[in-house]
Amino acid sequence: MTTEGGEPTAAITDATLADIADNGLWRGASFDINPSVLAVARAVLAALQGAAPAAALPDGLRELVERVLRDAGVTFPRIQVTPEIGLSAFAIQQKTSEPRPVVILPAGWNPYGWMPFLVGYLSLAARGYHVLAYTPRGFCAPDSPFASDGFIDVAGPDDWSDGSAVITHAEGLFSPSKVGFMGVSYGSGISQLVAANDKENRVAAVAALSTWGNLATSLYDHGTRHLEAVELLIKFTGAEKGKEEEKFSEDTWRILQNFLAGEGMTEVVSWGTARSPHSYVHETNNRRVPTFFSNTWHESLFPPGEAIETFEKLTVPKHLNLWIGDHGAPEGAGITGVPSSLPFPGFLTPALEAYAWLDHHLLDAPNDVPDWPVVNSQVMFTYETEKIIGGGGRRRITKAARREPLGSWSEATTGRESWYLSGTNGGGDGALSDKPSAGWSRGFTAGHLTTATAMDGIMDTGQKEWTGNPKAYDTEGFDRAHLLVWNTEELPAGRRIRGAAKLRLGVRVDEGTAATLVAYLLDTAPDGTARIVTHEPLTVTGLTPGASRTVEWTLQPAAYDLPAGNRLTLVVNSRDALYSFANEEDGDTVVTVTSPTGEEAVLDLPLG
Repeated sequence: MTTEGGEPTAAITDATLADIADNGLWRGASFDINPSVLAVARAVLAALQGAAPAAALPDGLRELVERVLRDAGVTFPRIQVTPEIGLSAFAIQQKTSEPRPVVILPAGWNPYGWMPFLVGYLSLAARGYHVLAYTPRGFCAPDSPFASDGFIDVAGPDDWSDGSAVITHAEGLFSPSKVGFMGVSYGSGISQLVAANDKENRVAAVAALSTWGNLATSLYDHGTRHLEAVELLIKFTGAEKGKEEEKFSEDTWRILQNFLAGEGMTEVVSWGTARSPHSYVHETNNRRVPTFFSNTWHESLFPPGEAIETFEKLTVPKHLNLWIGDHGAPEGAGITGVPSSLPFPGFLTPALEAYAWLDHHLLDAPNDVPDWPVVNSQVMFTYETEKIIGGGGRRRITKAARREPLGSWSEATTGRESWYLSGTNGGGDGALSDKPSAGWSRGFTAGHLTTATAMDGIMDTGQKEWTGNPKAYDTEGFDRAHLLVWNTEELPAGRRIRGAAKLRLGVRVDEGTAATLVAYLLDTAPDGTARIVTHEPLTVTGLTPGASRTVEWTLQPAAYDLPAGNRLTLVVNSRDALYSFANEEDGDTVVTVTSPTGEEAVLDLPLG
């Protein structure tokens, strides 16, 4: 093998690693791998192949590479899962006659296959594992050394059978004492599904990072398609621009195109349900597969609610970490780079805890995993930060955010309180109060993007949250022509928000038969700046123009401490860049929120 495309290997410096620490796995809002991550992976690969000296790497990376080369052998097998389909793979075999476990790692959804995650594979090898990583079928440009044959099955039955074939290959290669699976994102779902469906029940433990439980509701929930994520993923396979269709079978491409068009959604939901670990919880429980989950509060691909729901149904040895940030932010740097110094306390904890889970269940390591809580929930933005000199206003975490141990996620919510929405008495924002208010109506023009958004960019906003720089919203600058706002008074005691809020209100349109509503719950400081707590869209169909219908939906769960003296703010608009929307783009349809007598508009807030 050679490095991808034969490019010269870039010099890796502490600045390269600092870029990974600051910006993580992803490149800003462009939905691509951080170039520094790719540079590190290529340099490590060159050192492993002997094409470049390991001595040129920063100390932490150099020591890791030298240790693995001393204690293990590295090969690049091609695993023939069917006579027609071979998978690109990377193997590390320990130089010992003692039986050792193997960790198998299906790569995440990306056009570089297994390559970006090399540092994670070496980290596992340094802990004593055989390692076998592979590119799931269909990914990468055909001429890439990391490409696998076939069509992308989106974690479907072909991927499960491929995973079982990889286990068989690992058994022949390593004669392992146990088999574990670990994956990030796409690889995490495949890991769970192989464990639940391998006919020989050979998977002894799973670590599923930035994972999903229910693919169907990740794609489509409350009548709303999670559109932007799917559009970006289709372009992120290694296909030549304009030829994305070539990466998928005719049936899969048809499903994806129907999703994008909002057609045939019953079939889309069935397709997604078949690819959901949630659908195979019974099998996982019967097999007693110890399962580790991690997810983030502001996930843009796999919202935390569906992952938590699946996790709660597991009766196996299990652990769930809930982190500040977005998809891949907590674990990304730990599995793609080795910082020469830790940028903030707790920076590597997400990756290290996943490794510790495998150590306990595969290596029988006497660590503290048996004493872990079932759920460890990081409370949003409770870290302490300081301004970075010359950092353009960015801040650095000096004390890690607080984590709360729980016996189950259901324990997080110990009570609820009702905040009733009011009218405006002629103008201004509405109030959130403890008294029902009926008979009012408030309208806005639908179909317009506003500055009230869930995030500025998929992965990007959440990465900033993870590193201590959550997005600040200017609530005074919200365009009230295209959204509605309600506020509590300043809350002297603040609030401990724990769980999933629910919202009930009436909705009416002046034309058409559908409306999309996106609800955002914000924490607003006395100066009018705010941070997001949670959000969720709802699309209502079958409306009659001029007639109000009462609707209710559940927002994504949260663990958030509203500081004393701040206000709770509810914003409702009709369009967010993440989602499909029902009303005409930049049109003049008026959506009206109402509060009928007996079904008064109310925010049901979970407390802990």
